[in-house]
Amino acid sequence: MNIEVNAIFQIAGIGIIIAMIHTVLKQMGKEDMAHWVTVIGFVVVLFMVIRLLDNLFQEIKSIFLFQ
Repeated sequence: MNIEVNAIFQIAGIGIIIAMIHTVLKQMGKEDMAHWVTVIGFVVVLFMVIRLLDNLFQEIKSIFLFQ
């Protein structure tokens, strides 16, 4: 359970940081860079979620296949 809570806080932290960077860049008039920062943050979080889903499916597979 500790790993899941850690992952949730990491994802939330990345989201907060990306939102702050996006806001600062947008206020500076660099909207293109702000959008790229948001896309890169989304990709990083997506990879984290994919890794967590892989771990979940491996755990389910080991439980139901008795490995």
